Amino acid sequence: MAQRVTYRRRLSYNTKSNKTRVIKTPGGKLAVLHITKKASAPKCGDCGTVLSGIPALRPTQYARLSRSQKNVTRAYGGSRCGSCVRSRIVRAFLIEEQKIVKRVLKAHQAETKRAGKK
Repeated sequence: MAQRVTYRRRLSYNTKSNKTRVIKTPGGKLAVLHITKKASAPKCGDCGTVLSGIPALRPTQYARLSRSQKNVTRAYGGSRCGSCVRSRIVRAFLIEEQKIVKRVLKAHQAETKRAGKK
């Protein structure tokens, strides 16, 4: 008959946080090995794709990392992916261009009005 094993921690229920694996020790005994949860990779806040260059860790492990390992050296580094940042920059540029075009058209219309009165 198989050797029985018991939990090493106080939690005695088969929950998500209490998953175990049975291993054989060098002494030949069977022991329980508690397994940590798989970490989900950080995702882009806009499109939801996985951010490259940032490791997938559990929340407490991020506290032990240095800042350079938690982000990418770019605007919106550890928060948005590169393609979303590019689209944001292009959108802002086009909006500014639109404002300039409106200003130029308004000035041109005012100029033609003044020329028409004279």
